[in-house]
Amino acid sequence: MSPRNTITALVAAIALLAVAVPGIGAERPDFLMVIADDATFRDLPLWGGQNVKMPNLDRLASEGLVFDQAYLTIAMCQPCRSELYTGLYPVRNGACWNHSASKPDTKSICHHLGDLGYRVGIAGKTHIVPQSSFPFEMVDGYQRNCVAPTADHDPTAIREFMARDAEQPFCLVVGLVVPHVVWTVGDPSHFDRKALKLPPNLADLPQTREDFAKYLAEIEYLDMQIGEILQTLESTGKSKETLVLFTSEQGAQFPGCKWTNWDVGVHTGVVVRWPGKVAPGNRTGAMIQYADVLPTLIEAAGGTVDPSDFDGSSFLPVLLGRNDTHRRYGYAMHNNVPEGPPYPIRLISDGRFRYIRNLTPEATYIERHVMGVQEHNPYWARWMYMSGENRQAYDLIHRYMHRPAEHLYHTSEDPYEMTNLANDPHYAEVKARLSAELDRWMESQADPGAALDTKEALQAVRRAVAESGKTKRTGK
Repeated sequence: MSPRNTITALVAAIALLAVAVPGIGAERPDFLMVIADDATFRDLPLWGGQNVKMPNLDRLASEGLVFDQAYLTIAMCQPCRSELYTGLYPVRNGACWNHSASKPDTKSICHHLGDLGYRVGIAGKTHIVPQSSFPFEMVDGYQRNCVAPTADHDPTAIREFMARDAEQPFCLVVGLVVPHVVWTVGDPSHFDRKALKLPPNLADLPQTREDFAKYLAEIEYLDMQIGEILQTLESTGKSKETLVLFTSEQGAQFPGCKWTNWDVGVHTGVVVRWPGKVAPGNRTGAMIQYADVLPTLIEAAGGTVDPSDFDGSSFLPVLLGRNDTHRRYGYAMHNNVPEGPPYPIRLISDGRFRYIRNLTPEATYIERHVMGVQEHNPYWARWMYMSGENRQAYDLIHRYMHRPAEHLYHTSEDPYEMTNLANDPHYAEVKARLSAELDRWMESQADPGAALDTKEALQAVRRAVAESGKTKRTGK
């Protein structure tokens, strides 16, 4: 073959490769995900919060698309992040409990985007194992442990990661640790305790207002960090080619939020900015779930999504303005071990109505962090102490600890879900429809129900992960 023919053949081969390998030869965006830690979406001004201002998040929203119907499956740190990074629901990826692990053979964003040529890093909070499933490049500068959040952070390392290679696209997750308890970051003096507007699922007592002000101070600090991270991205010159996704994660560590299947537990706030692709300043009622995020990023990167690999599906058409709907139902679950005694819960929502099924309603619900760690939640002791003379405190304690077998809420009209319609014959058809679809989802996930919420089930997953690591170390 002549040199000229050889060159022609080589060019043709490269062109063929560009077509055959998803993402090669196409414009691939960079990805930046910013994750809050235990921020109830309704406390943020974008979704109706009236107590704190978040100018940086508001500005991001004005430049992107706000999702009003975004959900995660378990309102706990490790399970929800595992879902976000794998595109799989908890039963399928293995992280059905807090402080557990995904199955050793689970693939994550690191693998899927890595196969498309991305370098994938994480700064700040991780709370995901095993390392084989989540082989992120570790990026410094942000606190990894949320047990005692501090104001210490330095964006230098995330800037270096984003700017390192002009040719290779990046995906960077920045996991912040606010407003996770203990609420010690920010300045609570910015908030007049008497002027605070408390949500109806919190007992209006002085201690509650004191703790709520500390929580709001961390939300204020969260907004400062969001602005700083976005400015850091801007300084790299890559802002216009980067898809930025912010999520508020699960609800705050107040009764009825985190560790529950009520709306303020599993409903999350999501904003996406993608210059030139996502029309700025819009909102959508399209329902999405954490499991949908990874398939969306893969498609945005030019990759192909195999539906058998994921529980979620791409909402890229919603981002690009081609669709205004995505999924029909959102699903959720809760396993209380090791956060307290077993109390398994399952949920389904169609965006208007939400049906919750407590699988062991005869049990008493106990969450040891909310109810047993005084330095985290001093308000709970005051609720208990005042319950004999304060009817609201008594009712909210009872609501939290003693639950019926079924709940049905018209959430679009009752956003804090204070009125249970499960026994109202007017809504019998709605309840039957949602109950049947919940049964179908549990069966599709091979979810055994109450049997999953046991120490034995959790330990079995931990053993499998440990054995996997042992096999890798010994080479067997």
